[in-house]
Amino acid sequence: MFRLLFTAALMAVATAASAQDPVVTDPDKYRVILENDCVRVLDYADRPGEKTHQHRHPPFVLYALSPFSRRLALDDGRVLQRQFAAGEVMWSPAQVHVGENVGDTPTHVIIVEMKPGIGGCVSG
Repeated sequence: MFRLLFTAALMAVATAASAQDPVVTDPDKYRVILENDCVRVLDYADRPGEKTHQHRHPPFVLYALSPFSRRLALDDGRVLQRQFAAGEVMWSPAQVHVGENVGDTPTHVIIVEMKPGIGGCVSG
């Protein structure tokens, strides 16, 4: 039993580690609009029915530029259904997922990914 649990834990870590940068997996949907030592800002857009490849995000803030409906298949097996109104903002911890536009409107969002050690990025 221990060996089975240990193997499952190693597979989960390997899946998360092998998950790619979304700009690499889906360059037709993700575009870097700003990057520095503190954050990376992505512009993401897709159309109804489109789906991403599995990818990872560090902790991030999402700002919805348009209303949309989305399904996220997380690497731990959970599936989340999300609906956003234009102007809605959401915080998310780091995650690995596949996203799918399950609505009838395009998705357009700005994603601000946090970089490690951002405390040093604040200036007074």
